[in-house]
Amino acid sequence: MKIAIDGPAGAGKSTISKAAAKKLGFIYIDTGAMYRAVGLAAVRQGIDTTDTEGVTSILDDIEISISYDESGQQIFLNGENVSAHIRLPEISVAASNVAVIPAVRLKLVELQRELAAHNDVLMDGRDIGTYVLPDAEVKIFLTASVEERAMRRYRELVEKGIQADFDEVKADMEYRDKNDSEREFAPLKPAEDSIILDNTDLSLEQSVDKICEIAEARKAEKQ
Repeated sequence: MKIAIDGPAGAGKSTISKAAAKKLGFIYIDTGAMYRAVGLAAVRQGIDTTDTEGVTSILDDIEISISYDESGQQIFLNGENVSAHIRLPEISVAASNVAVIPAVRLKLVELQRELAAHNDVLMDGRDIGTYVLPDAEVKIFLTASVEERAMRRYRELVEKGIQADFDEVKADMEYRDKNDSEREFAPLKPAEDSIILDNTDLSLEQSVDKICEIAEARKAEKQ
């Protein structure tokens, strides 16, 4: 069974999806982490992440793999565990920039579909229901107000000891929203058959419960 969860930055997709997958007994796949890894690779090599030709030129030298341990999904870039490095604010913007490049999406979508072909998966990202897994049995578009999303991301950074400015976090989020929704290839938008879930006023537990309820209902329909 495939569950696709899409939505803008800061909607809580990763945290909520991870918890929902655990509750449902599914494998969780954070596709955004893969784009962050590509963004990190470009930044490390001094390549402007808006330079399509430059980013495309290093793709053959980038190997991204995923493993799972007791703490969850771990992302490896050319054999190095970069799970912590990819969460830095500047890598968030880099990820959004490289994600508009068709060659990047094609490289990563192949890996994502391969993972979904052999497992019960809950996959989150920005084009899962519309492009990566259009045949997913459950499609949810998770969103919240930009103010709430920015505040969540700001608190997350502060809790990790990372110095952050709320206005800058919000500006980055608005930039990513525009970038993701206006890209020509696989833009961020709800799939026609997706369920819109606005969690501006929902707690983490309530959001997780809503997703699990939707998934269980769909599973019952199939039986």
